[in-house]
Amino acid sequence: MHTFFVGKVGIMPKKYDAEFKARAVRLVRDHVQDYDSEWAAMKTIASRMGVTAETLRKWVRQDEINQGERQGRTSEEIAEIRRLKRENAELRKANDILKAASVFFARELDPKQP
Repeated sequence: MHTFFVGKVGIMPKKYDAEFKARAVRLVRDHVQDYDSEWAAMKTIASRMGVTAETLRKWVRQDEINQGERQGRTSEEIAEIRRLKRENAELRKANDILKAASVFFARELDPKQP
């Protein structure tokens, strides 16, 4: 079972593991023909699994991208972009610290300083 927490926006689910998502997507793919539409399948399966239909729809669309059936960024590409953005932020912070340190030491070494 998944735990929930109350945040600023309201009740937010904890992240679902990859196995849970894959199972939900597989259920939609395996049973879509049993329903009038893909959306009907998603709504029914989502309610049985305790997620929203929109969440399941996003998982299915991302899986289609990952499988090459739809245009877009794969999960691996999204993860790499996030990693690079984090690394970029860390490097900017390190640069700011180094700049501040160089200004500090430049003042300390300045012979004109009283």
